[in-house]
Amino acid sequence: MKNSRKFALGAMLAGAAGFITGILTAPKSGKETRKELAEKTDELKEQTAADLKKATDELSDMIKAAKDKSLALSAQARSEFNEAVIRAKDARNKAVHVFKAFKSGSSEDRQLNSAIKQVKLARKNLAKYLKK
Repeated sequence: MKNSRKFALGAMLAGAAGFITGILTAPKSGKETRKELAEKTDELKEQTAADLKKATDELSDMIKAAKDKSLALSAQARSEFNEAVIRAKDARNKAVHVFKAFKSGSSEDRQLNSAIKQVKLARKNLAKYLKK
């Protein structure tokens, strides 16, 4: 899109330069030449204004889309963070429960090891959101 705009602008400028050269070298009176030059200048200004308006409108649309995307990303990040907090709380609760059961002799080593792994993973996941 960027290259096509540059190409279009270059083509427009080249066309304008060719036209002006043609007008200046054409066998017309000075009055006719000035009138034609003024008309073409006005046309070129109008076309440039229309192109600028179009580009500005496209940019405004892109900015709005970026804001919408940003809000969606913020909501997604907030959701992921909340999920990490929930998983951390669940891991903590499970670890406390398994640890108490292990101390009383009603739990096995594999349950304790599983709880430890879950706590470590939850801590790691939550830590990436708390980094500054």
